Amino acid sequence: MSNVDETFITAEEVAQHNTRESCWIIVHGYVYDVTEFLPEHPGGAKIILKYAGQDATEEYDPIHPPDAITENLPKEKHLGKVDPNTVKAKVKEITEEEKERQKRMDGRPPMSECLSLHDFEAVARTVMPEKAWAYYSSGADDEVTMRENHAAYHRVWFRPRVLRDVTNVDFSSTILGHKTSMPIYITATALGKLGHPDGELNLTRAAAKHNVIQMIPTLASCSFDEIRDAAAPDQVQFLQLYVNKDRAITERIVKRAEKRGIKGLFITVDAPQLGRREKDMRMKFDDAGSNEQRESGETVDRSQGAARAISSFIDPGLSWRDLKWFKSITNMPIILKGVQCWEDAVLAAEAGCQGVVLSNHGGRQLDFARSGIEILVEVVCELKKRNLFKPEFEIYVDGGVRRASDVLKAVALGAKAVGIGRPFLYAYSAYGQEGCERAMDILKDEFEMALRLLGCPKLEDLTPEMVDASAIHLHTQSVPDDRLFGINYEPIAGLKSKL
Repeated sequence: MSNVDETFITAEEVAQHNTRESCWIIVHGYVYDVTEFLPEHPGGAKIILKYAGQDATEEYDPIHPPDAITENLPKEKHLGKVDPNTVKAKVKEITEEEKERQKRMDGRPPMSECLSLHDFEAVARTVMPEKAWAYYSSGADDEVTMRENHAAYHRVWFRPRVLRDVTNVDFSSTILGHKTSMPIYITATALGKLGHPDGELNLTRAAAKHNVIQMIPTLASCSFDEIRDAAAPDQVQFLQLYVNKDRAITERIVKRAEKRGIKGLFITVDAPQLGRREKDMRMKFDDAGSNEQRESGETVDRSQGAARAISSFIDPGLSWRDLKWFKSITNMPIILKGVQCWEDAVLAAEAGCQGVVLSNHGGRQLDFARSGIEILVEVVCELKKRNLFKPEFEIYVDGGVRRASDVLKAVALGAKAVGIGRPFLYAYSAYGQEGCERAMDILKDEFEMALRLLGCPKLEDLTPEMVDASAIHLHTQSVPDDRLFGINYEPIAGLKSKL
């Protein structure tokens, strides 16, 4: 900030600016005039007006990078520091609900008792704040696709080979030419601080220790620079990009990422509008809104949830024509994240992209979109027909993965690597960075065992013939009950739960 830092403003003066016509807020001890920014705020004006004339830090922190306000507001709107001598210390009242949650946190099982990724999810569901669990766990509409993402892997069966020397097993790989200890990467997930105060930094540090590549999300709670600064020397990271309607902002983000050493640009293409995630949306029903809203007679929209509160900047006009522009502003490899049919995978290869992520956004966008593993089968087939299935065009899958064996099914069918998101969120929400590291250790143990039992000393020995995916398109196929996933799945609550 500039010399206005030396200007002190009393809390009483800030409190006077509590209307739509003059709206000041305090964030991290600094005062900002956000009046002109109200119509532009991605989450809408209503949430800002709720804190008009007040300290908004507590609401701001979990869903914004620290530098979001300083980067998006003109310098002349940075009014100065709030005079600490005029701020009345607020005694934060701990609700009974929070007290009970803390008890559950204190009583959670030792981390050593977590033997699978499912276990972290079970603990996280118990100890996370309700709003955080609702955001992380929610899917679109009836959540059919979210559940199908996982169920689809149960329709792919192994055909192991025997009498092969598997004394030593190597499951290391490369992604876009960069080494990784496993054929996975940490895919982008938003609002990391909802689950833990350190947010995405838990992932960064754990990834460094285990030589796993992290994809930095556009909507991280930590700032991009915080995440890059926390990375180890030579640690590989990718950037997930939501394309802003303002292309100048997008260009700035992309160029900053390349300058700071990001090794791949994953452009999200499946979110021209965010889907209806009803678990998340219900979390806003108890929000009373601001005094300014009530006095003006404005209806308080409490039905949007965290997802829509942070996403209105995303450009619904993004199209294939924009790829040429992206290539003109960066030398980073360009991967399209959210491809959902073979036709678009072929177009991406023909357009010169370096890869695609076959994904339905974790089942959070269009319900009844098919799973990535199902799409993979047809994509590989159609790329081969056109001589486009080549090493320089990599295919990734994400969504629904809970076991290393899931990953190996995808690799056998032609995927270069698989993105894992929610399980790592649950791991650090329950146990912090150590939870992420434990989750990665579990995956490594599973990879070693599965490859050995498949008869594959290394990933290159895993071939399409070693899996049976003939039932992948049979959406009514009967499979054994998925007990662990089913135990953790929380059905959508209808209005009846509020009556």
